[in-house]
Order: sequence, then C-alpha cells, then structure tokens
Amino acid sequence: MTFIHPDFMLQTETAKMLYHQHAEKMPIIDYHCHLVPQWIAENIQFRDITQLWLVDKHYGDHYKWRAMRANGVSEEYLTGGTKSSWETFEKWAETVPYTMRNPLYHWTHLELSRVFGIDKLLCPATAREIFDECNAKLATPEFRGQALIKKFHVEVVCTTDDPADDLRWHKMIAEHPFGVKVIPAWRPDRAMAIESSTYKEYLQQLGEAAGMEIKSYRDLQDALQKRHDFFAANGCKLSDHGLENFYSAQYTDAEIKLIFQKVLIGIAPTLEEVEKFRSAFLHDQAVMDAEAGWAQQYHIGAIRNNNTKMFAEVGADTGYDAIHDLDIASAGHRFFDRLTQEGKLAKTILYCLNPKDNPVMLTMAYTFNDGTFPGKMQFGSGWWFLDQEVGMRRQMESLSNLGLISRFVGMLTDSRSFISYPRHEYFRRILCDLFGKDIEMGKLPASEMEFIGQMIEDICYNNAKNYFNF
Repeated sequence: MTFIHPDFMLQTETAKMLYHQHAEKMPIIDYHCHLVPQWIAENIQFRDITQLWLVDKHYGDHYKWRAMRANGVSEEYLTGGTKSSWETFEKWAETVPYTMRNPLYHWTHLELSRVFGIDKLLCPATAREIFDECNAKLATPEFRGQALIKKFHVEVVCTTDDPADDLRWHKMIAEHPFGVKVIPAWRPDRAMAIESSTYKEYLQQLGEAAGMEIKSYRDLQDALQKRHDFFAANGCKLSDHGLENFYSAQYTDAEIKLIFQKVLIGIAPTLEEVEKFRSAFLHDQAVMDAEAGWAQQYHIGAIRNNNTKMFAEVGADTGYDAIHDLDIASAGHRFFDRLTQEGKLAKTILYCLNPKDNPVMLTMAYTFNDGTFPGKMQFGSGWWFLDQEVGMRRQMESLSNLGLISRFVGMLTDSRSFISYPRHEYFRRILCDLFGKDIEMGKLPASEMEFIGQMIEDICYNNAKNYFNF
C-alpha cells in the first residue's frame, strides 16, 4: 500500500464512509488565499517544480523555508536565488525525511500524489526522478495555473487585495472565465499603518486610485468608501484584517483628526496615538462592511519580521514571523460590543494564532451572535502555524465544546501556492475521523448518520457558500 492511500488518516470504518460518501465529493470554496491574481489571469506556466514549490516568494512556501533553515540549509538555496533549480530541490529532498510529524511531510506527499500522480516518498534517492517527472508535467497545458486550480473542483477563489489595487486582473479573469470564480477580498492593513515610513507614499497611491487628494482623516474615509464601492462592484463580498490584536482604545474625533494631520506633516505618532488611530480606523471599516452586507475576517496574533537582519535582507513574508502572546479578550469584547450597540456588526470570522486563545476567541465570537443568521459570528479554522493536524483537531474540539461545529464554514488555504488545495482534503479527512470515532465510541448516535453526513457536507462546502452568498 502506498503512503497516501485512499483511507489515509481515516482510522475507523465510519470515518471512511463519511469521507468517501460525503466529504470527498464536495467542491472547494477558498474564501481566503494569497494567490496573485495576475498569475491566474495570465494562466501562468511554471518553469519547474522548484519555482512552484520553493524559491519564488509569490508562489513559494515559507513553511518549507523555515524547515530547510532548521535543517541546516543556507539562504543561498532559498531566497538568495544563487543556486540552480536542481540544487535547491535537492536540498528540499534532503530535508523532507526530517520533517516527519511536521505537516510538511503530509502536505508534500499529498501534493505529489494529488497534483502529479506520484506516489513515491521524496528523499535523496528519489529526488532526481521526481524532479524530472514534475517538470515534464509542468511543461504541459494541463499543469498551467488555471488548470491546477480546476483540478481540485474549486468553485470560488478569494484573493487578498489592497484598496488601491485597480483589480485589472480580476476584470481580465471575469472577461475570460475559466470555470472558477475569482473575486477580490478587501485587505486595508496598509491604510491603517500610520507608523510606517512609507505611509504618505501609500496615501498618494490610494488617493490616485480614488480620484481625490487625501488631506484629512475624513478624506481617507471617503477615499476608502469609494474603493470599497469599487470592490463591491467587482464582486467583493468580504474583508480581511491581519492584526497583532484587536484595538478599542477610547478616542475623540478631534484626536483622530489631529493624529492624522501630524502624520501628514511628518511627525511620527506615539504608541498611544497609533493605538487610538487603529481603534478608530478598524471601527469605521467594520461599519463600512456592515453597511455593504459583507462578511469580515480578523486574523489575530502574529508578531512579524522579528529577525531584523533577515528582514532587511529578504523582506517580509519569508518565514521570520511567529506566534504572539497578548491579552485579546478585553479589547476584542469592547470592539464588538460597540458595533453591536450601534447595530453595525457584520458577519464575522475570528482566527487566532496562539492556540491558548482558542476558547477565548470562540467565546468572544459567540457572545455576539444575535440570531439573525446561522453562525453569524464564527470561530475560524486553524490558521498558519495551526493549520496542522493537532491545530485543526484542537480548533474543532473547542468549536464543538463551546459552539456549533455544524455551522462552521470550514477550511481555507491561506496560501500563495497554486497546489495547496490538498490541505482541504487533509482538513476533511481529520473532520471525518473526528466524527467517525465519536460514532463508533457511542458518543454520537449511528441512527443519525444521514444528518451527520449532511453536516459533513455543510462544513466542507454548503456553509461557506451560504455564509458568503457566493
């Protein structure tokens, strides 16, 4: 039997039935990812498996870079770009056996099996033949970017896009459809980053996109509203925010106006001013989302660019981020309570990066459910460092114990890679194994198998489709 066999990770007969009869057949809605729209629109053809898997920041995988560095592989094989494709791939093949019990071991072999039909274990002895076979297939039309997405029965892809983006590539995709809906998702993090040395340059870009000059905080909100409307006109239905924490400091409108004016004339804001500005900005964005009928997502708990030497050399999103450890409860509850009082709380998904915060985040979300829509306030799937087996199981256990897993909108890729969709399969196998064990242990009634099967299908697909109104 091959390592990635039909019943991989399914430990009971009931789990096998749930997966093969219910989960396996469901389409994928990838409601949060970091695929580059240009490469989808241009139907990219990858040079080789090294470009697709390892070295290119736009499609590569910083999980792999972290593992390779830990295994003693120097930067010249990674972001340095000085080694050949084969030399870099060879270093990854040397690393893979050492990733056992890390999700990379499973993901690597799932991707080889599901994308390329290769069921060999990747190691130094098999590296050359796997490298050559993958490259030969990537040279064919069946392995271009759009075909890779379609291969996994993906219905919707939501990219992550800045408000200043002209969405030209989304328009091109809409004009030349390939069977998968690709829509933008609103990510206004840069518009909030008044502490950034490039903030004024960004305001110039945003103003040009909105057709106006930004000279005040009111102008900023007007420009964002114009872009928000533009995104909506191009199919956008959800926003996303990547934050260290929630922000809900007390402030006055006059304070926010003054803080913004100081930034415009080059005065660096204090930590207190940054917190007040973020609090005002995020509240105003949440109101904008609610009024548009969008869903909103908050990814909480990353501490970024911690290795300042490497950040200076290779930039952001290259594997030097980590899990933060903050008190998220107080600010989060104040933030959502204000929106609730104002009647401006949109559908919301909360994700935490620190596993200790699972019950904190989940109970926060469920405190503000109001009965207007099933699962209006959601606790999102295991994210980033937590989208591995233990992280997924803990997230689902917390959701089951403190909420309604039946209303869960399921998995997302949160990936820059065109071939990360087997992570949905990974999630679905874990989900079915969880339910299968409970049924066989008598914790759930076998007589309700029809309902449970429907629940599995809902978590894998139907809940997300209904939640986002795709």
